[in-house]
Amino acid sequence: MTAPRAVAAAGVPRLRVVDSITELVPGADAGCLAVSGSHGGISSAQYAWAAQPLLAVFNDAGVGKDRAGLAALPFLQGHGIAACTVGHQSARIGEARSTLREGVVSHCNARALALGAAPGQACAALIERLMGGGL
Repeated sequence: MTAPRAVAAAGVPRLRVVDSITELVPGADAGCLAVSGSHGGISSAQYAWAAQPLLAVFNDAGVGKDRAGLAALPFLQGHGIAACTVGHQSARIGEARSTLREGVVSHCNARALALGAAPGQACAALIERLMGGGL
């Protein structure tokens, strides 16, 4: 039996950097670290839920009316998936490489906090730590 595509090496989750969370592949990307350029709204959450990453990173898109830009966080928490957002002023929406390289974590669900995510933390530092020190 082959290892899931989302595992880069023994015990190390694979990094997926996707401009849109819709690029994740259900099954194949289960357990990955998904860094996206997508907003953290409920529609993005549903795509992440289908793919089952270990962690999903979104853009808070300015948070928005009724905190719509953060709706993914409690939804994914309820489904056992860690999720966080980066601030819209730290990374460009729709550009995952900006999320990874320049993003600063703005909000986290409890599962993401348990993985070591924290507001004010550089996204790159979080991902590097979760990958065992290698990006």
